[in-house]
Amino acid sequence: MSPKYQPVIGLEVHAVLETRSKMFCDCPVVDSTHEQPNVAVCPVCAGMPGMLPVVNRSAVDYALRVALALNCEIHNTSIFARKSYFYPDLPKGFQISQYEQPLATKGWVMVETTEGEQRVGIRRVHMEEDTGKLTHVVKDGQRYSLVDLNRSGVPLLEIVTEPELHSVEAARNCAYTLRSILRYLGVNSGNLEKGLLRIEPNISNRPLGILEFATRVEIKNLNSFRSLERAVSYELARQEALVEKGGVVKQQTLGWDDTRGTTVPQRSKEYAEDYRYLPEPDLPPLVVDPAWVEATRAALPELPHAKRRRFIQDYGLSGYDAGVLVAERETAEFFEAVVMAAKVADAKQTANWITGNLFGLMNEAGTSVTDLLFGPADLAKLLDLVATGELNPAGARQVLAELFAKGGKPAQIVKKHGLKQVSDAKLLRNWVAKALDGNPEQVADYAAGNQPVFNWLFGQVMQTSKGKANPNRLRAELERQLAERSPEGGIR
Repeated sequence: MSPKYQPVIGLEVHAVLETRSKMFCDCPVVDSTHEQPNVAVCPVCAGMPGMLPVVNRSAVDYALRVALALNCEIHNTSIFARKSYFYPDLPKGFQISQYEQPLATKGWVMVETTEGEQRVGIRRVHMEEDTGKLTHVVKDGQRYSLVDLNRSGVPLLEIVTEPELHSVEAARNCAYTLRSILRYLGVNSGNLEKGLLRIEPNISNRPLGILEFATRVEIKNLNSFRSLERAVSYELARQEALVEKGGVVKQQTLGWDDTRGTTVPQRSKEYAEDYRYLPEPDLPPLVVDPAWVEATRAALPELPHAKRRRFIQDYGLSGYDAGVLVAERETAEFFEAVVMAAKVADAKQTANWITGNLFGLMNEAGTSVTDLLFGPADLAKLLDLVATGELNPAGARQVLAELFAKGGKPAQIVKKHGLKQVSDAKLLRNWVAKALDGNPEQVADYAAGNQPVFNWLFGQVMQTSKGKANPNRLRAELERQLAERSPEGGIR
């Protein structure tokens, strides 16, 4: 982006609260991507006249968890409202949401960026219901749409940040942080592809030094972090180019065409009055007992930001490694369990093996920590074998690959494949002598001052040992024998 402008970005994040039943009726919440259409529908979520909604207590409990985790002020009384707009997949002609008196306001969240931590304000957290889903069909030259109401009435939580994000990176990291918190709390799986989490950035570009906000646009329903980055980058560049040519940015709602990599106008951006909000007459005010709030607060888990700080302080990890480990609650818990079970291996070694070798295997297989065929104690045993010198890193990677593919016990795999590292002095002497006797030219080169030959000779001895030699003891023995064969009698 041009140094002449400052991006101003706020996020609206819509998270499906993954309760068993819907927001205002007892229809089950089903996976709309696999379930048959319209099998989880009743007169309430179908918008039939005269049907009365009833608030789902579990949805309120989930919403409280999120609001407290985001350091919000909880309002003991909040009001549901009718938000009127007319979509084919909204059978009532309005959505039950919250507006003037939401569940929670004035929160904040800490976001990691390359420039350090940033505190981002949370304007509001409120509950509402989801709409249905349209499937657009072209058949025999005819275009029509099919309506599936399985999703209609599913509990939604909307998180609205303050417009305090000033880069694509900050917007992406803020969205990822919110997703991580939702997953830690167990209220949302964070699955963007299935629409269980949807990100809508509000974007404007103002000249540097100007405090007033410029005209903003909103990009609807982004379903991946990559799309978020691409869409925000494109829109900032579009607005900048438009203004530089003397044009005017229009306030509007945009879609994102991921194939073409462009934003697409959908409609002019609505104002609050366009929705004709009015208190929902069929629902009384939602009154939350302060004791319920405090009990929920006390039950919150350690959240990613606090866990990251603790990992840095208690385990001496870098900020990057700690951030990677705490991004998913299951991964953080797995790491700590390995550290607790290990008798010799330290936390840094554990972090390196998990974020390096183990993550590599999981990424290739498309799996996660919860899918592993072995437990933390098994990885701890493997890393202890490496730390005590009984297994070299190459052998450990072979053992880890088999653990990942088939499960089992590290000691049994080491024994089966004969991978135990050799530290026997006599064997090391013989392997080194054999390699040096077989490569007199390289020995002479080293004696003449060609230092890189040492690593080549080290590799030859390691091949002779079939990778079993203890590398530290092997290196010392190789240095000793080369020194003996040097005309000057010293180690070069």
